[in-house]
Amino acid sequence: MKRRTFVASSLIFASLPEIAAAQSPSRVFRVGWIVATSAAASAPFLDSLRKGLADLGYIEGRNLAIETRYADDVPDRVPALAQELLRIPVDLMVTQGTATWAILKGVTSVPVVYVFSADPVEAGFAPSLARPSGNATGLTLMSVELNGKRLELLREFLPVLRRSAIIANPDHRGELLERRDSEESARRLGISIQYLPVRDDAEVDAAFPAIAAGNAEAIVVFPDPVTVRNRQRIVDFGMARHVPVVGGWAIFAQSGALFTYGPRLAESMRRVAYYVDRILKGTKPADLPIERPTVFELVVNLKTAKTLGITVPQSLRLRADQLIQ
Repeated sequence: MKRRTFVASSLIFASLPEIAAAQSPSRVFRVGWIVATSAAASAPFLDSLRKGLADLGYIEGRNLAIETRYADDVPDRVPALAQELLRIPVDLMVTQGTATWAILKGVTSVPVVYVFSADPVEAGFAPSLARPSGNATGLTLMSVELNGKRLELLREFLPVLRRSAIIANPDHRGELLERRDSEESARRLGISIQYLPVRDDAEVDAAFPAIAAGNAEAIVVFPDPVTVRNRQRIVDFGMARHVPVVGGWAIFAQSGALFTYGPRLAESMRRVAYYVDRILKGTKPADLPIERPTVFELVVNLKTAKTLGITVPQSLRLRADQLIQ
């Protein structure tokens, strides 16, 4: 009897560490979310990241805490906000858009995952997409070949199109490649291109009379922080002149552009969760190749088409991922 009691007691004590481990809460990972925009503007992207992390088993309040910082469209605030996150401290930072530049230059002590529209190789952030360097990796939204595709779609909307303006920021890393691809596609399609460089709001204003003088029949906008910020003004100008605007991100169509074709941004943000998960589990950022978008969407604004008197071909209606009424 005593021997059986001793054995049973030994088994109980031996299992205590496993029982304690099963009952103890798992580690809480702290992820910093830092952007140059406002909480409201970036909410859809943060929601997509949350959903992606939840799919991988990260639940806020259980094993995940997301610390948010917003520069509210004052990019100069980003470095100080990043230091706040480091003092918490966070295990990793996620950033997007304009804030990416400041974060990659100023944060070296924790891993960084980013999503931005420029070319990270052209920007000097990585020697190649396959081999990121240092403590950062992520996704670039730039797919140069999509510019030619937008012109092809534009020709389907406007079969007699002959002249198109392009509004783009020449300081946006990779823009030269986008312009070259657009010009090659335009030559093939028999479309003349009027290129308008815009580095700031004042140059956007200056582009309008130049477009009017050039008698552009359409306006193609390369997405970057300057053009996204001024998208409504560009669309309003086009509508006033009865000229359709075409963009690369759905937000342009939602603001009144005729159509947009480009990466589905929510899907790209959801993909960020994969990087966060791998890094939190021990993979070095330098071992995770930078990705380009794999999911694209065609968004057509039927209301704008009707206002401009443009008939949307049935083939494009069927191919559209979203039709805005």
